[in-house]
Amino acid sequence: MTLFERLMHEGLYAEAEPLALQALEVSLKKNGPDNASTATSLNNLAGLYYTQGKYDLAEPLYKWALAICEKVLGPDHPDAATSLNNLAELYRTQGQYDLAEPLYKRALAIREKVLGPDHASTATSLNNLAVLYDTQGKYELAEPLYKRALAIYEKVLGPDHASTATSLNNLAELYRTQGQYDLAEPLYKRALAIREKVLGPDHPDTATSLGNLALLYDTQGKDDLAEPLCKRALAIHEKVLGPDHPDTATSLNNLALLYDHQGKYELAEPLYKRAIAILDSALGVSHPNTILLRNNLARMKADREAAGK
Repeated sequence: MTLFERLMHEGLYAEAEPLALQALEVSLKKNGPDNASTATSLNNLAGLYYTQGKYDLAEPLYKWALAICEKVLGPDHPDAATSLNNLAELYRTQGQYDLAEPLYKRALAIREKVLGPDHASTATSLNNLAVLYDTQGKYELAEPLYKRALAIYEKVLGPDHASTATSLNNLAELYRTQGQYDLAEPLYKRALAIREKVLGPDHPDTATSLGNLALLYDTQGKDDLAEPLCKRALAIHEKVLGPDHPDTATSLNNLALLYDHQGKYELAEPLYKRAIAILDSALGVSHPNTILLRNNLARMKADREAAGK
């Protein structure tokens, strides 16, 4: 893992940005604007801005990287597929599904043709297209893609690989959204077991699995099972990523939701407020996740007022 990747993983975006900018400057000076290494640097910088919710800065960089890959490597090169996927991810996050879908499909077509139908990168494209359909509520389109991606990961990478765990988690999320809790629970548990074994009990991805399983139990009214998972996920995020990381805000929001649903508004409110403050600073007030948390707090306040608490 490079220093830039480590800083990104730890959520130290302010420290990561000068490294990304310097790498791009060096590549432009050394290799010129039409070079695959320059495209990689552009993608890294764009990814940093994307993670921070700075979509207006990320988009032109992703487009520039894609144009370089297509010109230098060819329109059917795997690196072009990666750039297409990155740009599609940006559009999906912004809710521009009509722009995202053809890019996802083109990336998938390239990977199937060049790398083969059973390549791990092909599975990633299948998974990402499934996430798009899942987000749109097109569950009948998403489910077979999730299942095919999972089958590839299990075959190529093995049943205990971190990517297999991600695929299990995504399929579980689909089932939870549809209310198929009996199908979701064993997938969540298997994903969690893999991550604890492969990544460790204190890894951020392990915390994500804990949080997702907690959400399932919360939805089912199993508060006694949900609360310790929420608290453990929050503790991991605070310890590993720090108190001001967006993932920490997610864990705070999950615990707040649990207390909110229990009518424990006095416990939920400070958690919502702390989560919002983190996202205001890290991602900005206009980021979709920030808006979602503000809506959660506003709804809770209305519920609390109606309940006279």
